Amino acid sequence: MDTTRLLDTFFELVRIDSPSRHEAEMAAYCKGRLEDLGFAVRIDDTKESTGSDTGNVIAHLPGTAPGHIALSAHMDCVSPCCGVEPIVEGGVVRSAGDTVLGADDKAGIAAILEALETVVADGRSRPDITVVLTVCEELSLLGAGALDPDLFDGTVPCFVFDADGAPGSIVLGAPYHYTLNAAFTGKAAHAGVEPECGASAIQMAAAAVSAMELGRLDECTTANIGMVEGGREVNIVPDRCTLSGECRSLYEDRVNAQRDRMTEALADAADRFGGSVDIDWREDYPGVLFDEADPIVEKLFSAARAAGLEPRTTVSGGGADANLLGTKGAKAVTLGIGMTAFHSFDEHIAIADIEGTERFVEAIIAEFAD
Repeated sequence: MDTTRLLDTFFELVRIDSPSRHEAEMAAYCKGRLEDLGFAVRIDDTKESTGSDTGNVIAHLPGTAPGHIALSAHMDCVSPCCGVEPIVEGGVVRSAGDTVLGADDKAGIAAILEALETVVADGRSRPDITVVLTVCEELSLLGAGALDPDLFDGTVPCFVFDADGAPGSIVLGAPYHYTLNAAFTGKAAHAGVEPECGASAIQMAAAAVSAMELGRLDECTTANIGMVEGGREVNIVPDRCTLSGECRSLYEDRVNAQRDRMTEALADAADRFGGSVDIDWREDYPGVLFDEADPIVEKLFSAARAAGLEPRTTVSGGGADANLLGTKGAKAVTLGIGMTAFHSFDEHIAIADIEGTERFVEAIIAEFAD
């Protein structure tokens, strides 16, 4: 590892403006770096489905040993992420201005690029390596969702460098996630003259939410109603009200059961107050769940130790590209990179964690060169 080059790469990356749907400059930069290393690189044809100004970057380098792995990160950042100027204070990188830093997920990309530079330059044994850098991850994983469903053959371990937690952290589970949109229809009436002639859609929505069990339902299942909107004037019994929410769980049967209970609460409330409700559930992504005894996880433990890191396992309440890469034929695991307070102006990352992530990438490549 060239530590100076690693940090220079990270600084270059965070200075590239790449809010979601505007990742073209990032894609061009990464494409050039990978081509210089001998990768065959293509940008896929997903712009129309994601709304981005570029597709996902997909690169492949034949191995010098048996085996095949994939390395992945995302190119977009949450806003505000334009005009980022990184500064170093006490071994920690932060943004100098009113922007996020973009360690989420440019620290992951920097670690991948530097590890590949080192492995290729040193002529080390390596398996076939596919690199997948996605667009629009911050928009419900749009880029990963648009990838070719036959990108992998169902056997390829894919390592997604995009989680908090120190390098060496292995995310064994991430939830199934469903989003709810519901629209209640009631009957408008004058609220002072003939309220009994109306049917309040807001009252229906309130009754439905009141009947739902929300928050943390068990150690791996949550539910939330995040938005409620309705009504026109204070003197009109409201005939329309919409609400939006979600439910999540590591286990498919539990998330489906919670979705059904929320649906029942919505339907019962509409019926009780003489209205109707249109209910739309969307599966944003399926869950990921690995056992510690899985051979991929065991090899990650070995790689972490080889990199001088403490392996540790965790589960996440949020999704990442790994949730959808699993539907593209990859055995995808999300790994910690040390990013902290991401999605905020206080986002920061220790230089030691960027270096630790890079060592982890190198060690994973060596571990999977069967």
